[in-house]
Amino acid sequence: MGKEKIQPSAHPKKVLVLGATGYIGGRLVPRLLQAGHEVRAAARSVTKMQHAPWGDQVEIHYVDLEDNTGLDGAMHGVDVVYLLVHAMGGGGDFEEREAESARQIAAAAEREGVSRIIYLGGLHPEGVKLSPHMRSRAEVARILLESPVNTVAFQAGIIIGSGSASFEMIRHLALALRVMPAPDWVENRVEPVAIRDVLHYLLAAADATEDINQILDIGSGETMKYSEVMKEFAAIAGLKPRKVLALPLPAATLSGIWVGLVTPLPMTLTIPLVRSLQNDAVTNSREVDRYIPQPPAGLLNYREAVTLALRREHEGEVDTNWDADMGPLDQSAGSLPSDPEWAGLARFEDARSTETDQVSSEALWEVIEGIGGANGWHSWPLAWKVRGVWDKLVGGAGLNRGRRLPDTLRVGDPVDWWRVEKLEPGHRLLLRAEMKVAGHAWLEFTVEELEPGKPNGTVRLTQRAVFYAQNLRGRLYWRSMAPFHRSIFPTMLENIIEEARNAESRASSGTAEGAR
Repeated sequence: MGKEKIQPSAHPKKVLVLGATGYIGGRLVPRLLQAGHEVRAAARSVTKMQHAPWGDQVEIHYVDLEDNTGLDGAMHGVDVVYLLVHAMGGGGDFEEREAESARQIAAAAEREGVSRIIYLGGLHPEGVKLSPHMRSRAEVARILLESPVNTVAFQAGIIIGSGSASFEMIRHLALALRVMPAPDWVENRVEPVAIRDVLHYLLAAADATEDINQILDIGSGETMKYSEVMKEFAAIAGLKPRKVLALPLPAATLSGIWVGLVTPLPMTLTIPLVRSLQNDAVTNSREVDRYIPQPPAGLLNYREAVTLALRREHEGEVDTNWDADMGPLDQSAGSLPSDPEWAGLARFEDARSTETDQVSSEALWEVIEGIGGANGWHSWPLAWKVRGVWDKLVGGAGLNRGRRLPDTLRVGDPVDWWRVEKLEPGHRLLLRAEMKVAGHAWLEFTVEELEPGKPNGTVRLTQRAVFYAQNLRGRLYWRSMAPFHRSIFPTMLENIIEEARNAESRASSGTAEGAR
């Protein structure tokens, strides 16, 4: 599961990504850029594209496939078009609307001289009754393949990566339920595939030298029952063993409603997702290997894919920017700012900021770097002590660890029940909690000079507490602590500034006394 580098394209192209703000599109765009392609990003939300980590590196186009607004302009001069848009909800006529969009896309691509369309659909068996959404994807592929423009129609099963609707359904079901009564579709066979590997094939298809106009199945080569997928996720995530009871429950729609009730995913997603699980989802062939080689490090198996997907949350998902140091292939498995709110663990945040021209950034940083241990937390000392004692009683670190050094910190240092995760001297301190709690917590302080170089300029102090709840107990924990946070955190900000002001005052008085 080592890191892979994206190789520069031998023949960079002008590429249009339809659905650039979606789960797949948002992860594909930076890969295309790193490979040297010129990228046009298209979607209905221009603002969302502009605020994406890659927003200033692409040409942005507004395209609405509902009425095909902007389609010809976006395709003008383009070599390759990626179609990564699916209507998961949207009314009873969505099949005809998707088919009509596919016809318009194919026609526009022919008019504008596009050389290749790349589409991503879903795995399904041949010759069986499909769910409406799987049937629609198959029809879109057929329309594109019968058009004059060469089309690579990939088909993938459940995609493993934080933010993938299929993966999030697995995650939230495993987190919410120790015993899962489930319809008998949980005994169907599926072939999970890592998001990293899906993106590998999508990227490579732009550079494939042969004319390809066919369906290509992509998968890991590892088939499992859906019940095994959920139980294995629990084991990888360190949860207690889960039991999945396959019952002859009626109606896929009712099953989708039930999943929507016990997970954060909206029913507009869970109903079509569950309907699509009525059939096996495994590859029918490995024809893809004829045109596109597998990733240099090989395809990830399910355990490796889940481990990669969960790693970002355990290493510090508080970061919300594209992390160039991790490499784009590793980053793709974790969360992105464009992911929907139900992606990943339930996220809670308490963010507060204040500005002052009464104290220097250096003085503020000295207080922040000295936080914890004998210096305390500048707010409600008794509350912190009680929380520390409780943490110790349930097997946590408590407050007894203190600090290694009284005034300075290094990455990895303990600070009571926290540990220094990241440190940018004079600017940013990120602490990761090691307390016993049903989730992952971070506390972040940042100091910014708003008027650099100006004496007595304004300084902004920002304080952020972020918590990812693992389960219902974690959600209840955060909500129960919210009343205390509303008092503790504002007081902490005020007292940090006051302590910095007092320290500067003492230093100034000492200097004046020495001069006399």
